[in-house]
Amino acid sequence: MLILGLVDFHFYDIRLLGYLALNEFPFPIEMDAPIATLMPTTPITPTATDYGEPPSSETQPNKRRRKKSIVWEYFTVETVGAGCTRACCKQCKKSFAYITGSKLAGTSHLKRHITMGICPVTRQKNQQTPPPPGFKPGNATDPPKRRYRTSPGLTSIPFNQDRCSQEIAKMIIMHDYPPHIVEHPGFIDFVHTLQPQFNVVSFNTIQGDCVALYLKEKQSLMNFIREIPGRVNLTLDLWTSNQTLGYAILTGHFIDGDWNLHRRILNVVTTPSPDSDFAFNQALVVCLSDWHLESKLLTLTLDKSFSNETINRNLRGFIPVKNPLMLHGQLLIGNCYARVISRLAQDALGAMEETVKKIRESVKYVKTSDAHEERFFELKEQLQVPSTKDLFIDDQTKWNTTYNMLVAANELMEVFACLESTDPDYMIAPSMEDWKRVEILCIFLKYFLDAANILTSSTYPTASVFYHEVSKIQLELTQASMSGDSFISNLTRPLKEAFDEYWKDCFLILAIAVVIDPRFKMKLIEFSFSRIYGEDAGIWFKAVDDGIHELFHEYIVLSLPLPDNFMEEENEGMLKTEIHLEGTTQDRTPLEGTGQEGTIGEGTQGATQEETARGPSEDIPSQEVLYHPESHSQEVLYHQDAHCQEVASQDMHLITIGDGLSDFEVYITELTSSQPMKSELDQYLEEPLVPRTQEFDILDWWKLNQLKYPTLSRMASDILSIPLSTVTPDSVFDTTSKKIDSYRSSLRPVTLEALICAKDWLQYGSVSSEVSNEIVKMEF
Repeated sequence: MLILGLVDFHFYDIRLLGYLALNEFPFPIEMDAPIATLMPTTPITPTATDYGEPPSSETQPNKRRRKKSIVWEYFTVETVGAGCTRACCKQCKKSFAYITGSKLAGTSHLKRHITMGICPVTRQKNQQTPPPPGFKPGNATDPPKRRYRTSPGLTSIPFNQDRCSQEIAKMIIMHDYPPHIVEHPGFIDFVHTLQPQFNVVSFNTIQGDCVALYLKEKQSLMNFIREIPGRVNLTLDLWTSNQTLGYAILTGHFIDGDWNLHRRILNVVTTPSPDSDFAFNQALVVCLSDWHLESKLLTLTLDKSFSNETINRNLRGFIPVKNPLMLHGQLLIGNCYARVISRLAQDALGAMEETVKKIRESVKYVKTSDAHEERFFELKEQLQVPSTKDLFIDDQTKWNTTYNMLVAANELMEVFACLESTDPDYMIAPSMEDWKRVEILCIFLKYFLDAANILTSSTYPTASVFYHEVSKIQLELTQASMSGDSFISNLTRPLKEAFDEYWKDCFLILAIAVVIDPRFKMKLIEFSFSRIYGEDAGIWFKAVDDGIHELFHEYIVLSLPLPDNFMEEENEGMLKTEIHLEGTTQDRTPLEGTGQEGTIGEGTQGATQEETARGPSEDIPSQEVLYHPESHSQEVLYHQDAHCQEVASQDMHLITIGDGLSDFEVYITELTSSQPMKSELDQYLEEPLVPRTQEFDILDWWKLNQLKYPTLSRMASDILSIPLSTVTPDSVFDTTSKKIDSYRSSLRPVTLEALICAKDWLQYGSVSSEVSNEIVKMEF
């Protein structure tokens, strides 16, 4: 009985807390207050009275345990006789049984008297006092709801004003919020609700925080770029604004020492006169100077939508290479891949403008009325059209949405035809001939869509990926332009002429990039050229073969540093030949240069003994002198081998005598010297192709083989990072140039650059841990 009384006592004490909070109780209860404020905190020993036993004469009143049930705030205990104690309500003065002899009545009936409104005085007070807003009445049968408390650890975190300000700056950068948001009344009220101690910063202060965060990230990225072993390729894009100002966006593409491809916006330079022939000179100078890229820049990519021959000629002078004719001037790429594809799609859509407009208006007729859309769906069900695509109105600033609209509408052309016969108000239905032409149009738009989609992935593609899509478009347009169907030929002939210009300017870069892919090498070039050019394929194939050999020898001339752990064991025989050459090249007088600044002949004037002994992978000075861009590298190697043979015959006295194998060594020397030595490039091209697999990663392959091909791997690193497109992934399908809104145009140039660049950098995370996490406070 004693145990049951205890269980009943504590159970209802706990439930009462929920009842008092959820039901119509006249006195407020602080639910956030800790339980300790409702319960005694000092140790209390139970007495016989609390368990229903009558108090003994020996028990002193001041020694009794204080009752901890909350009901005793509303009841008093009165002794009415020997062994009989009753509880009296303080409100209505009604008494209730509590202790009778050895029987304890408990407190549950007392709780009900209070919580269920049985007490008339309490009920009258509840009727006179309106409930607080949001109060929901309950009843005694509702289970007590769980009370959630904050974690003790969270209350111990000290408030940090500077950290909060930095997080607000980061939020503004990452989500393109206007910096003036810190002065908006709604934002101020919200922040004060979260943390009353926070002192809201001003626009100038948050502007300084944004720039400080940008400078911190810039220094980190600058340290990272300084350590990369290869070169940096740049793109230059032009953004516009309503103020007729231009903004040159310069983006760097490079591969780090771990063979990871990176793409980072480096500068946003305000251009007052974007139509000037020298508009982008200053922007390029600022970028090269800021990031110390004067000796690291390899290529520059822009687009003809905002450039011309004069602009290209002015920018070409900033590419710091020894030979300005490397790859016949293709180190400056004058066409953006994404914009070329976008112009082709727009030209194709423009050729069928009236038909596309009919379909767009038909889709609007269905989608802008619930009744029309319901009727359209009923007809689709009746005709049992299997299409699962939904109609939608296209965004004419994104050509891919127009393509998707046409595809969806074309699959539902039967429904549109039926709608025309059943709805007298629908009078703009395309004809069956229109639908057939739209189907043909969508075939070519799909080629363009596939070609553009390689730019929409989360990671930027290597340069080797582009050749497949470009060659496919070239082949399809070439064949379609010669079609016997007049509609197809008339549609594709202008597209082919426009694409031929891009193909002529960029095919060499595209082809060299795919040759660097060990799954294809020259075999894919040979295969695709035979399909595109037929009997003339040999001319184009030779241009690619000569071009990649020329580029490889340019890397030798530029004397790029080799890894320290060069594969000596694989080149031991070659290094032995160098020992003989080392003594003879010093006595040879270098040939005169060609007279052109930065030519190969000049590059050999200062050849030292150290440069001579670098190994056959970079070729000895004699090879560099005899090489001419128009000649094949194999011919140069034959000259070198003839010279090696002569040297070997003169130094025959160095061979060891007395071991019985001197004749054998002479034989091996003659046999080795009679065979032409192969360069890294030739060895790479002659090896079997790597199998094509889904998991193949070209950067990982070159990372594993960089010791085998030290010079060629350096060239591969630079070539694979060449960007063929200047636009960001979210602008691949744009039909207009990107425009900066009026608010951002009104910001200071340094603030605008900080917002755009820092957002780009933060999405990739920090690239270096060497920069201090402290942010310098800046004020404007």
